[in-house]
Amino acid sequence: MVAASKMRKAQQHALAGRPYAALMNKVLVSLQKRTDPKLHPLLHVRPLKKELVLIISTDKGLAGALNTNLFREAAHFDSAKTAFVVTGRKARQFVTRTKRELLADFELKDAPTFVETKPVSKFCTEKFLNHEVDKVSVLFTHFINTISQSAVVETLLPISSFDLPKKHEESAGDADEDVDPMLGYVFEPTAEVVLDIMLPYYIQYQVFQMILDARASEHSARMVAMKNATDNANEFIKDLTLEYNKMRQAGITTELLEIATAQMSLGA
Repeated sequence: MVAASKMRKAQQHALAGRPYAALMNKVLVSLQKRTDPKLHPLLHVRPLKKELVLIISTDKGLAGALNTNLFREAAHFDSAKTAFVVTGRKARQFVTRTKRELLADFELKDAPTFVETKPVSKFCTEKFLNHEVDKVSVLFTHFINTISQSAVVETLLPISSFDLPKKHEESAGDADEDVDPMLGYVFEPTAEVVLDIMLPYYIQYQVFQMILDARASEHSARMVAMKNATDNANEFIKDLTLEYNKMRQAGITTELLEIATAQMSLGA
């Protein structure tokens, strides 16, 4: 019941932010078409020598195979060329146990706000801008629905491209992909200045949305795991009760036979 209550709130938070993220992507697509993306350092693609991976996990267990699937994906990264930043006690334990390089560990509340998640994205962005790492990836559990969550790896930096919202793509049909989605809008003072301001905020919001997805996945997986555990326990209780009644009935039958045998012996 506790997991179900938390799950509903987490799902609402995760789904509520997706329309805003889609609109922000739409604005960034327009800005990208009006500026030279190579001029911004967050868009520079460099030869991969060192990669930073942000793992978003849970603090507690009892969430089924959620963390197991997450760490199975984390094990695919080359430990010699990868450094890790984690949120969640389970991820910290995994990185420490496998003797991988841990740069930072951020503790977040069960329902973190946007302001509370900003230090995570700022730390990763600074590492990239300082050329300490050449790529930043995020490993988290993407929320699909209550019974389905998947561990995914998404590239956070460098920003390669922005995706148009699905509704826009569907409504556009066979329209030209080069059409500016914000045609008719004017960015002031210039598109370059707006892009400089938007990109860091875009990174921060992406991390925030991923954390919300991970929280919704966590509570959904925990509710399903607890429901399965409860159903299995109830089934086990039924089996044990049936076995107990069988043994009790056999004991009573044995006692009746012994009494009857004794009476027959006395009568004889």
